[in-house]
Amino acid sequence: MARDYYGTLGVSRDATPEQLKRAYRKLARELHPDVNPEPAAQERFREVSAVYEVLSDPEKRKLVDLGADPLDPSAGMRGAGGGMGGDPFGGFGLGDIMDAFFGGGGGGGGRGPRSRVQSGSDALIRVELTLEECNSGVTREISVETAVLCTTCSGSGCAGDSRPATCDTCSGRGEVQSVQRSFLGQVVTARPCPTCRGFGEVIPDPCQKCGGEGRVRARRTISAKIPPGVADGMRVRLASQGEVGPGGGPAGDLYVEVEELQHEVFTRDGHNLHCTIRVPVTAAALGTSIPLETLDSEEELTLEPGTQPNTELVLSGRGMPRLRSSGRVDGRGNLHVHVEVVVPTKLDSKQADLLRQLAQLRGEDQPELATTGRAQGGLFSRLRRR
Repeated sequence: MARDYYGTLGVSRDATPEQLKRAYRKLARELHPDVNPEPAAQERFREVSAVYEVLSDPEKRKLVDLGADPLDPSAGMRGAGGGMGGDPFGGFGLGDIMDAFFGGGGGGGGRGPRSRVQSGSDALIRVELTLEECNSGVTREISVETAVLCTTCSGSGCAGDSRPATCDTCSGRGEVQSVQRSFLGQVVTARPCPTCRGFGEVIPDPCQKCGGEGRVRARRTISAKIPPGVADGMRVRLASQGEVGPGGGPAGDLYVEVEELQHEVFTRDGHNLHCTIRVPVTAAALGTSIPLETLDSEEELTLEPGTQPNTELVLSGRGMPRLRSSGRVDGRGNLHVHVEVVVPTKLDSKQADLLRQLAQLRGEDQPELATTGRAQGGLFSRLRRR
């Protein structure tokens, strides 16, 4: 089956280079071996990386849009056989023919060797933070395993004082050419050199520690400063703390994703906090003062006499910090306190007598059905008026 390059990254055929890059980074963070060690995820990560490398190259992308498969040059132009039967190019890929006509053959200046030094990938790690830590900010020591620069060879990949040598197979060009015949005539094809893998040079005496890669995997501890106001799912970027690239290339970034733990008292809604206090019916009727421990200080909460159930009190500026995109804090949200009035369910005889006396004093010993609109009085008085 034809390889679906755009579908692999989850983008449309008219995606911009920036959209391709964002899609690739999103998938790489989900599938990277440091995040997802499953074999299937690792295979998928390699496929996504190869597809992105093709689509990020304008020339290779043109070939994909024409129906070729640059990752499988022998496949040539998909579906181009029409009614001729088989491959009309005699086993040559479209890239081979393009090379033959536009600079790939006849000694006319090929693409040249590619650099052994390449940029590293980004890495992702998740940390759990309490609501208090999200409120105040925290500096957390994080243990992370990534590819780091090989200290033995300093990224060169060579052992001791040895140096890379020019590849004898391709003479340093990074590609080899072959001449074959097809229905178009003599076709010169250029492919990456199988000996040096397109680098144009080989390492005859590789470093014993990194095997010539210029990098090794190691666990290290990083100090991550997380600003006040972060929330669940937010990511803090640590520049150049990700994977070191092949050949000791520049490291990618490390993203620290926040997992906010549930708080036993406060519920978060963006920048605002919510909590519930339970007060006896007597305290709601008479009024009272309640000490309330917020995330930053202790507040004296005043309930006016006659406080009703479901009353909401708002303490301005006692919520979470508002974190701007620049990382600075711009004000705070509010704390919403919800009042729940608790009605006693068990009374002794003395308590019951006192409540009956209170009901008689207030004329509440005969409750009436609540009315709406212009109708006044209880249920029976409204029945009598009919």
